[in-house]
Amino acid sequence: MQDKIENIKNTALAEVAKAESAEALEAVRVKYLGRKSALTEVLKGLKDMSVEEKKEIGQVANTVKTEIESAIAAKELVMKEKEFAELDAKEKVDVTYPGEKVAVGHIHPLTKTRYEVEDIFRSMGFLIADGREVEDEFHNFDALNIPANHPARDLWDTFWFTDGNLLRTHTSPMQVRFMEENKPPFRIIVPGRTFRFENADATHESNFHQVEGLMVDVSGRLTVANFKSMMAEFMKGLFGKELEIRLRPSYFPFVEPGFEIDVACPYCSGKGCRICKQTGWIEILGAGMVNQKVFTAVGLEEDKYEGFAFGVGLERIAMIKTGVNDLRFFYGNDMRFLEQF
Repeated sequence: MQDKIENIKNTALAEVAKAESAEALEAVRVKYLGRKSALTEVLKGLKDMSVEEKKEIGQVANTVKTEIESAIAAKELVMKEKEFAELDAKEKVDVTYPGEKVAVGHIHPLTKTRYEVEDIFRSMGFLIADGREVEDEFHNFDALNIPANHPARDLWDTFWFTDGNLLRTHTSPMQVRFMEENKPPFRIIVPGRTFRFENADATHESNFHQVEGLMVDVSGRLTVANFKSMMAEFMKGLFGKELEIRLRPSYFPFVEPGFEIDVACPYCSGKGCRICKQTGWIEILGAGMVNQKVFTAVGLEEDKYEGFAFGVGLERIAMIKTGVNDLRFFYGNDMRFLEQF
């Protein structure tokens, strides 16, 4: 019996030495140490032996089992070391080799301008609201005092869908949607994309960005003077210094009275230069006190509330701040232009 165990050991150790893969080594382990191996059969046969034979043969068999297990473990270690060495040679990284310069992106100038505008109004207690780009006729026109037969409809060159919806022509529809779901007082701005069916030139595009602003409270608490003061703070935050502003009468269907806001040119301090076309002033946004018909359209009681609304083009602000004279540069994806910012 001892000779048989010795033969099992020698054969097993020889096959362990010849194994060239983890699969082959596992097959050797199963063959000589598995539940149906010759060595296991020897151990099962101990029950038929005398006490002395059990002790002697059992000790030899366990010793051989340990030797085979140790040989297999040692072979596994050799295989792993060889595998790691091959992997190291194949994927070795020279940490002293100079790295390649990684190009770092940056915020688009229009996005940067939007963030600046949002930060300024957020500091004055305004909430940032977001509206849909596909609108219905009621919210884009009717509720803003621009019914189908209104001549002001001609001011908006609209992209219409066959189902009667449209791409919003301004961010003003969010005035209506916000007031439908929220009761005054509140103050919000709505930045976002707008669309008009226009030919592209230096100052027009079919897709551009606006920031709509709306502040509403009960009657008697808001005046044009309040609005002018807030616009002065906005200009100060935008251009980093105190600038004179002026209001000129203008017409927008959803405000009464309506006016355009001009700011003293921040580049020449009102003396006249190329940016302001020698006038000393730059037109920057349209605004006015909310027309009472807009309040009634959203279900608010007429003459109970007052508010002011304003709209400013992000491209307009970006052009003034950067001195760029053609808004198409912002959409051309010319890296020579964008890398300047």
